[in-house]
Amino acid sequence: MRTMIKIGIALAAVATLAGCGASDGDSKEPVAVVSGGASRPGTLLDAPFSKPALTLTDTHGTPYDLVKETAGRPVLLFFGYTHCPDVCPTTMSDIAIAKSRLPKADQEKLRVVFVSTDPARDTPQRLGEWLAAQDKDFVGLTGDFATIQKAAKSVGVGIDKPVTEKDGSVTVTHGAEVLAFWPKDDKGHVLYMSGTTADEFAAYLPKLMKSEAP
Repeated sequence: MRTMIKIGIALAAVATLAGCGASDGDSKEPVAVVSGGASRPGTLLDAPFSKPALTLTDTHGTPYDLVKETAGRPVLLFFGYTHCPDVCPTTMSDIAIAKSRLPKADQEKLRVVFVSTDPARDTPQRLGEWLAAQDKDFVGLTGDFATIQKAAKSVGVGIDKPVTEKDGSVTVTHGAEVLAFWPKDDKGHVLYMSGTTADEFAAYLPKLMKSEAP
């Protein structure tokens, strides 16, 4: 199984703007304007994203309305897939470790949502089993690919339809960003890139609970 990851952030040497989710120079993708460049840990967006109006199937096989179910809660949103050999499991594991360091009450408030970019293989059952190895309370969503792709694009994350190669392997191309949505307005204010560590997530989560910048 091979994975191609498009990070979708282009940095200019002297600018503080980033094109988030751009795919192969596609200027039609949304642009995220950031404060202070895109250095880790955490990039504050000058123009926050609204949550995608997205209803998919959760790991219990029931419809899950992202906007309704997460309203007024701190949210971390990630698009990935369960057959991913590296970035996806590492990212979710780091978030799980960071979440475990929060007080119990805050852990219960936080919603970590994993949306599959490979829905043909990521059934609700497989998603549930895979996420349970990280954190049993993580929300896993799967469903129609076109719907998922549109939702990802709306928050600046580029994903392409999975391609089955001649040798039977599957190439899944997706953005590796994690978006943090503040509970006070349900908008995505902070962007984390691939490579963010558990310690870096842990340092920010208490601020996320209060809708504060990194």
